[in-house]
Amino acid sequence: MVKLGLVQTRTHDSNEAGITAISKLLERLGRQEADIVCLPEQWLRENKIVSFDVEFSRFKKIAKDHSMTVIPGAFYEKRKNCQVISSPIIGPTGEIIGVQEKIHPFGYERGLIKPGTKTKVFRTACKFGIIICYDMVFSDVAQSLVKKGAQVLFSPSRIVRRGIAPWRMYVQVRALENRIPILAANVQNNRFGGNSLIVDLHENDNVMIPNVLALKGESAKAQKFDLTKYEKSRKGRFSDHQKFT
Repeated sequence: MVKLGLVQTRTHDSNEAGITAISKLLERLGRQEADIVCLPEQWLRENKIVSFDVEFSRFKKIAKDHSMTVIPGAFYEKRKNCQVISSPIIGPTGEIIGVQEKIHPFGYERGLIKPGTKTKVFRTACKFGIIICYDMVFSDVAQSLVKKGAQVLFSPSRIVRRGIAPWRMYVQVRALENRIPILAANVQNNRFGGNSLIVDLHENDNVMIPNVLALKGESAKAQKFDLTKYEKSRKGRFSDHQKFT
């Protein structure tokens, strides 16, 4: 069993104020013995991060204190000759153990960032992959992560209110397609619609049915998962795939 969680954020007046508020929620999840926690995409006031180590030093301490993996979201990151949107992973020792880049820029982002080219699977309390916001629209991203061994998918997102209904569908469909739980975090404010999702699945007479929990307001939630229950169904699901033209 693993305990996996989400934090749904609102927009704060400054990065410092936001990190102070969210640190309290992370501490709460740490005391609840959450193993991995995910935050939304671009929830900080200033989203261009110069140094993940510096900006998220408090999160790193919380992760180490509670032996918890923290995915602090996804942000603009400047690299040598380009800019990307990336999601860092703070491991249970308090160090950044890897980064997943956004593969599909959305709208105006296409002129600002270089797309990622690789899906990556990370391992702490379990094997997991990260799908950044618009990447959820593309079925091959989730499928690639699952075929590489991911047991659960996390999705830092920033979805406007009018996009909540289709987003909820995409998240549930990706979970059903791949027989895998998905935890998708969103921002909630006047523009962005919250409804962060924890999608678990249960089987009823050979039919997979999603169990969906939605968060409200600035909040945090963790839930226990038995990831082994998905393995047989997932193996069968992929064995049924047929090659065709």
